[in-house]
Formats: sequence, structure tokens, C-alpha cells
Amino acid sequence: MHFDYIIAGGGSAGSVLAARLSEDPTVTVCLIEAGGAGRDIFIRAPALIVAMVSGRPPLHNWALHTTPQPALNGRRGFQPRGKALGGSSAINAMLYMRGHPSDYDEWADLGATGWDWQSVLPYFLRAEGNARGTGPYHNGSGPLQVADQLYPRAISRAFIRAMAELQVAETSDFNGPSQDGAGLFQVTQFHHGARKGERCSAAAAYLHPVLGRPNLTVLTHSTAEKIVLDGKRATGLIVKRGRKRLHLQARREVIVSAGAFGSPQLLLLSGIGPEAELRAHGLPVLHALQGVGQNLQDHIDYTISYTSLRRDTVGLNPRGLLRLAKAALHWRKTGEGLFASPMAEACAFFRSSPAQPKPDLQIHFLIGIVDQHMRKLHFADGFSTHVCVLRPQSRGTVGLNSANPAAPPRIDPAFLSNPADMAALMAGARLTETMLQSPELAPWRGTRLYPHDGSDDGLRAAIRAHADTIYHPVGTCRMGQDPLAVTAPDLTVHGLENLRVVDASVMPRLIGGNTNAPTIMIAERAADLIRGTESP
Repeated sequence: MHFDYIIAGGGSAGSVLAARLSEDPTVTVCLIEAGGAGRDIFIRAPALIVAMVSGRPPLHNWALHTTPQPALNGRRGFQPRGKALGGSSAINAMLYMRGHPSDYDEWADLGATGWDWQSVLPYFLRAEGNARGTGPYHNGSGPLQVADQLYPRAISRAFIRAMAELQVAETSDFNGPSQDGAGLFQVTQFHHGARKGERCSAAAAYLHPVLGRPNLTVLTHSTAEKIVLDGKRATGLIVKRGRKRLHLQARREVIVSAGAFGSPQLLLLSGIGPEAELRAHGLPVLHALQGVGQNLQDHIDYTISYTSLRRDTVGLNPRGLLRLAKAALHWRKTGEGLFASPMAEACAFFRSSPAQPKPDLQIHFLIGIVDQHMRKLHFADGFSTHVCVLRPQSRGTVGLNSANPAAPPRIDPAFLSNPADMAALMAGARLTETMLQSPELAPWRGTRLYPHDGSDDGLRAAIRAHADTIYHPVGTCRMGQDPLAVTAPDLTVHGLENLRVVDASVMPRLIGGNTNAPTIMIAERAADLIRGTESP
């Protein structure tokens, strides 16, 4: 089977690329996705994120784990990643965030020429179909629907008032002129039409509407196992589909869009990467590239949860489940109410000290108790705050556990390996604990889960016992022009022809915010780079 472009991975980036590249009827595009179509009720209903994130069972979820983390008491962290068309945008909290503009200027300074803020902003705007319409910071006509939350819980607004007591002012737009402040998230959710209130994943926005194109082939439940090289030129992809293996041939390019874990894994399985890693698994060294799988960065996150005295939050007790059942019926009829909630309703970007030039901490405020990624259930009504370090200094790696493509990758985020990250997380936790004692939250504040003795040693021990990812891994095939860069600014793989990587793995540095919208932006710009309508 021959195609002009073969895309390995139908997640956020792959969905965008397949849709954009197939706009040209003179080219053929094949998209490979290990999961399903990404259309079922668990994906469409925002509140049902609670059924997918835990990976028990692994519903649309790769449910990966890290290596034991020394700084987290030897615990193996959990890494949920989406397994369906739309990728992690099919199972995430739908939070629309671009990051701080200076993050992209730093990318350019690190060698990612052409990825500065002024260069990437048009691609954010191209993607966005914001309910607020078109203005200096937003676009109302793009495919990715971005909605305001119409019915947030009262406690989410109380959280915003509590943050104001810490001199973190309320904001109505984290993607506007300033990121600082506390407010409600905008979400990637249909805000009009028959699908109002449903999740707008990257697949729902870009891919599902164009599946009828004759030049677009989408193979779901199919796994990319190996990139085929002819010397230094990528010529195709080996794909496992059921019991068969297909050799798909690419006339123009193979594009790897398998994410921060899957993309370096596929390169390694194909003989592309550090020599020592390849030889350790008996793989031929077809193209030595030292940076593959290096530079892993993720937002380390510490959760503080309370039971709620009021019954307008979310709980898994009989009364709470009845409320959810009623909310589901209401949502099916109207697209509104609790079932349309992202659960993480409110947010704050703030600074650990006035000396910080921009926000270095973020809080996600959730209207239920989330313990160990919903893998440990609590039946009481409650609420949670997740505070994370926006620009961690720790760097981890992704490698192979086995040369078997069916084996999961070896993921070592090296959380808190740089002492600066522990200091920053402790500062964020202290400010969060102060906020949680605000009179604004008193009507809800019940019993704290996992309290500590209040000392620095006690807080440090609590972080080591409970911190983990907030789901933003990036950087393992980073852009740059130095010996450890994997991709050039045009996203081609250094030293190889007709091979690109397009997803969050190419980010040189983790942005200060949620990573789904930036990943979609990367794919939007990549489509122009591939078509030759944009220069790096």
C-alpha cells in the first residue's frame, strides 16, 4: 500500500495533520492509530473523564507507569495517555491553555528558530473556534471549539475569591494579555449546535468531519512497529493490524506523532537513537542520534484534598451518584449542567515570590476528591487542589524495556531530582495550604486527606508520598541545532530524509501551562511546513 504521507499516531497532533494534509486532494494520507475511533459516550461526556483517567480498566488509556522514582519514596508514577483518535485530548480535562508568551521566545533562543511567540500565535488562532468570537487574542472560526463554562460550582468561584486574599487577582482570560490570576478555565468543548456540551477532542474538531475524504485512510486498532529506512531515507512503516503486518510505503514522508513517550519509542525500535540504548536491546544502529528519549520534562504536582460539608461537589456515595445520574439525563437533553463540567473548573497562575518574572506555579481546582489519579476511591463529597511547578529543572528519559514493540516504553521522569523543584513545590504547597484556610471555603471545608505536622520536614515527606504527574510530558525528540537535538526547526529528524516528528516531544522546554493546545498549534504549523507554505 502506497501513500504520500503516513502518520504514526492519531492523537492530538496526528488528527490535526491528517485533516490538514488531506485538504489537498492531489495527495494521499494514511493515519495509524492503536486505539479506536474516539466517538463513544465516555469520550463525548466531559464528566466521564473519571471513568477513563484511572486506567482501571484501561478504557481509551495506555495506563503507563514510570520506573521507581527515588525522590518519591521509590513509587512508580502513573502516566495516563489517550489511546483513541484524538489521543490524550480524548481523555483529558479539556483545559484550553497556551502558556506564557515568553515560553516560545525561549524555544527560539534554544535553537527552535521560527517558534517564537509572534510566529506561533497565528497557529493558535487558526485552530481556535472560541465562543467569545474574534479579537486580539482569540479567533471564533477555527475547528477547535473553545467554550466558557456556563455552570461552574459555587465552590469554584469561592476558590477564586480565596486566591484574591493572597493578592492573586481574578482574571477572565488566561490566554489574554496576562497569564497571572485566578479564574475559570476555558475548555475544548462544543458550545453550539447539536453537540453542545460534548468534548471537542482534536479528532472531533479536525478528523471526524473529514473521514469521508477519498484521499484519507485511517487505520484504527493498528500499531506502528517500525519505520522502514533505505539508507538514510525513511520509506515506510511496518504496522501490526490484527494478526497481520502491513508494509505501508510513503512516497513523500513518514511523520511520527506518537507523543512524548511513543515517538522516541518508535524511533528506537527503528534503530534510530543512542547507540548504547539500541545495542542493549539487540537492535541495529541504523542512525545514531544521541538525543532520542532524552530531555523528558513533566509538571510535578502535589494534591491537597478535603471532604466537603456541602453536597454541591462530587462524591461517589449513593446521594452523589444519584445526582450524577440526574445530571447525565439533563446533559443528554440540553448539553448543560454538572455532566458538562471538566471537573477541574478553576485555575490560578501565581508566583512563589515577587522576584519571579512570571508565574512559576499553577493550581488546578477540582470539584471532587482525586487521589492517585482516581485509582484510590473515596466516597465522600469533596474537593481537591493540584499545585504544580511550571518550569521544572529535573530532566528524565524515555527508553525501551524491550525490543518487542508491544512492550511499554521505559519512562523515567526523574521527578524532583533537581533540588530546585522540591523547593518550588514546597513554596506552592504552602501558599495553597494558606488559601485553603480562607473563610471563603469554610462552608465546604471538612477533613483534610493526608494531613502533615506542618513542619518543612512533614511537608517534604507528604510531597514524597503523594506527588506525581499532572499529565504534561514533553521534550523527548526536541527541536534544536545542537548535537543532542533530535529534530530541526522544520521538525525533520537530523541526518535523515523524509522523516519528521510532530507532537509534544519536539518541545525544547516545557511551557508554563497545560500542553494540549500547544500540541495542536505545533501540528497546525507543521502542516504548513510540510506543504511548503511556511518556512522554519
